[in-house]
Amino acid sequence: MVPFHVATVKTVSSQQDTNRNCYIRIIFNVPGTPFTPHDANSLKNQGAIYLKEVSFRSKDPRHISEVVQLIKTLRRNVMARESERAERATLVTQEKLVLAGNKFKPIRLHDLWIRPTFGGRARKLTGTLEAHMNGFRYSTSRADERVDVMYGNIKHAFFQPAEKEMITLLHFHLHNHIMVGNKKTKDVQFYVEPQFKGLDLEFDQPLRELGFHGVPYKASAFIVPTSSCLVELIETPFLVISLSDIEIVNLERVGLAQKNFDMAIVFKDFKRDVMRIDSIPSTSLDGIKEWLDTTDIKYYESRLNLNWRPILKTIMDDPQQFIEEGGWEFLNLEATDSDSENSAESDQGYEPSDVEPESDSEDDDSDSESLVESEDEEEDSEEDSEEEEGQDMGRVGEGS
Repeated sequence: MVPFHVATVKTVSSQQDTNRNCYIRIIFNVPGTPFTPHDANSLKNQGAIYLKEVSFRSKDPRHISEVVQLIKTLRRNVMARESERAERATLVTQEKLVLAGNKFKPIRLHDLWIRPTFGGRARKLTGTLEAHMNGFRYSTSRADERVDVMYGNIKHAFFQPAEKEMITLLHFHLHNHIMVGNKKTKDVQFYVEPQFKGLDLEFDQPLRELGFHGVPYKASAFIVPTSSCLVELIETPFLVISLSDIEIVNLERVGLAQKNFDMAIVFKDFKRDVMRIDSIPSTSLDGIKEWLDTTDIKYYESRLNLNWRPILKTIMDDPQQFIEEGGWEFLNLEATDSDSENSAESDQGYEPSDVEPESDSEDDDSDSESLVESEDEEEDSEEDSEEEEGQDMGRVGEGS
């Protein structure tokens, strides 16, 4: 009998030949092969001989199938355990929860669901959220399903009562990640289907009358401002943008003939990717402008989509030049239109001195990176990106 740790198993499968012999085929992770680089142990034992594959034969197909399934389940559980252990190692250490004593009973909200869920294949259970001395504790009737959320780790707290949705929710956006089950997250949400009554807590409440539809990720959602954030807390992944983190907002593809436009949110941290909310109905444009004015967030308009990564890189490479040349005023359409009859050129944004303007010649097909994305490219951007991604992955596989 030779033991093999399940972590060394790459794949396991079963097959049957014409003589009704059944086989279990196990392929191992061998250091030095594609997608399995050398680790510290293999470098210490460079002269070792590794077993790449083993097969076991049986006349019982049912037994073979059961063994294969057991190996796959064990491998999945071990990988999940190791992944959770690695995630926990990166967490910021939190303070210990100080439980409320008998004299001061904690405030409790019963029969709440949690997102993200604890995971596992057991039946999902509701739990109770308790407010203690220095944090919240959520727990179910299972001993291993418990989450502590420290007050000091809460960056934003929201209470959103149900109106047109099916749930009423409490949402906490955190400073540092915590673990919910085996998931690492910065957003924890507790919800019920009926509304809360008599909840004496202070929460930031979304202003629905200022809300608008848009596509922050892959699907359309109803995005709602609050006094301190721009949020979407119904569909996952959640959207929580702190207004204090925003440098400027650029409203793109704005024009008389357009049915919708896009919003590009540039953060004060220029190393952070620009957040895009696409396909906002043009009927929401005036309301968004009024909301941005009330929050003192500077905004601009452009007729085309800008490619923000090279723009931000140019600013970070020479911030002094950016300031001397007027800062964000290169986005000001009114000023640039009065200076030039070619308004389309004024939408190109802040360009490095070594970037030449686009032309209508065959050079448009070159690999040079443009700072402006055309309207035609925008319409097919999602389909093209998916096709290119698949082709790139295929090329990586062939190269490997």
